[in-house]
Amino acid sequence: MYDDSEFIIIPKVRETAKQLWVIEKNPREGDFIEADADNLIPRADVIGITGTAFTNHTLEHLLELCNPKAHVIVLGDTAPLSPILFDYGVNAVSGTMVVDHTLALRCVSEGANFRQIKGTRRLTMMG
Repeated sequence: MYDDSEFIIIPKVRETAKQLWVIEKNPREGDFIEADADNLIPRADVIGITGTAFTNHTLEHLLELCNPKAHVIVLGDTAPLSPILFDYGVNAVSGTMVVDHTLALRCVSEGANFRQIKGTRRLTMMG
């Protein structure tokens, strides 16, 4: 689900964090399998959940696993920029917002993939 070009934060966090657990449905070497989430997430101080958890219907369970004292971030291009997430224990939402609708629509209509869409900017909302 992640790749180093998309989530460049993973290698950077690995350099500085005491521990980093990456839990994936399709794990790579060094990642944990999805079944490990029930054990690992409640022990984490900081939790990053990709917006993909909305599309694969795992968000509710992942949020239930989070320690109430943990800092929870929903992030990525599929993360909805909605303050309602703060009502569910999320501390920050980091995603993409369209700032030039005409330009973005033109890119999409020309078949651009997400990385090629212009007229957007990244945004982080803090709860």
